[in-house]
Amino acid sequence: MTLRPSPEKLLALGMSFWNAKALLSAVELGVFDALADGPADIATLRARLGLHERSARDFLDALVALQLIDRNEGLYSNRPETDFFLVRARPGYVGGLLEMANNRLYESWGHLTEALKTGQRQSENKEEGDLFAALYADPHRLRGFLAAMSGVSAGAANAIAGKFPWRDYKTFIDIGAAQGMVPVTIAGAHSHLQGGGFDLPQVGPVFEEFVAANELAGRLRFYPGDFFADALPRADVLIMGHILHDWDLDQKRTLLKKAHEALPAGGALIVYEALIDDDRRENAFGLLMSLNMLIETAGGFDYTGADCQGWMREAGFSETRVEHLVGPDYMVVGIK
Repeated sequence: MTLRPSPEKLLALGMSFWNAKALLSAVELGVFDALADGPADIATLRARLGLHERSARDFLDALVALQLIDRNEGLYSNRPETDFFLVRARPGYVGGLLEMANNRLYESWGHLTEALKTGQRQSENKEEGDLFAALYADPHRLRGFLAAMSGVSAGAANAIAGKFPWRDYKTFIDIGAAQGMVPVTIAGAHSHLQGGGFDLPQVGPVFEEFVAANELAGRLRFYPGDFFADALPRADVLIMGHILHDWDLDQKRTLLKKAHEALPAGGALIVYEALIDDDRRENAFGLLMSLNMLIETAGGFDYTGADCQGWMREAGFSETRVEHLVGPDYMVVGIK
C-alpha cells in the first residue's frame, strides 16, 4: 500500500504567522519586562500588561507552549533566553528588531503577492520614494530602526570580533554603523584598535550616546557622510554589514569600488550578510531576506558568497574568502 503524504508540514508552515505574531505582541506588550524581576501570577500580569480577562490565560499559556516563558504552580516566569535577549533593560536586548518587525514588516509582508507581481516595494512609505530618507527624517522612527539594526548585528559582531585577525590591523571603520553595535563590540574585544562608524549625520548623536554608554568614546568616533555622495573614510579595515543588500547591482559595485579606493595596500573589507548559499536551495532565511528587500527597497536584493567575491574582484580586491559567522550570517573578506 502506498502511504499518502501528510499535510502537517504545509499547514504548520502556512499558519506559522500565528506563532510569530504571538511573540511580537508579547514584546510589544512588555511581557518579558513584566517578568524581569521574578515570577508573577496571572492576576498580576493582567494588571501590569492591561490584558482583558478573556484573552489573558490563553495568551500566556500559548507563550508557555511556544517555550517563550515558563509556568510553575500558577506563576509565570521568563526562560533564560527571553530574560537575556528580550528584557529592554538588559544589555543583550535584541527586541528592537522584533519591534520593527511588528510595527513595520508584519503589515508590509501582507503585500508580498503584489510585490512579486509588480516588482515594486510595498512598505508603508512606498509612495514617498526613498525608504531611508523617510526613516531618517523622523527622530523617533530613526532611533527604533537603529536599535533594530543593533539587534540584527549583535551575533555577527561578536563572531567578527573573534574570527577576524584583528592583531594584524590598527584601525577600522564600520560603514553604515547605525547605533554602533559592531564598532563597540570589536573595540571592546581588542584594546589596541582605534576606529569608528560612518553614517548619515542624523545618526551621530545616537552613535555617540551608545559609544559613551559603553565607555569607548576615547577610541571610537563618528564620521558623518553619505556613502554614495562622499568618499569613504580611510582605515586599515572597512566593514559593511547588512548594507549591500539594500541596493541594486550597480550601487553594490559602486560601494565596493569606493571601499577599495579608501583602503591601504593590504587593507581588508569585511562584508557580512545572511548570504544565500551558492546552490540557492538551503538558506531559506537568506532567500526570504532578499524578498524582504523587494518589499522594503527600490532595487535591493540578497546574494551568494560567490556573487560577492566576484564583485569584489571586479572592484580590484586581489584575495577573497567566505567564512561562517553565526546562524545565517557569513562574512566575505576582501584583501587589497
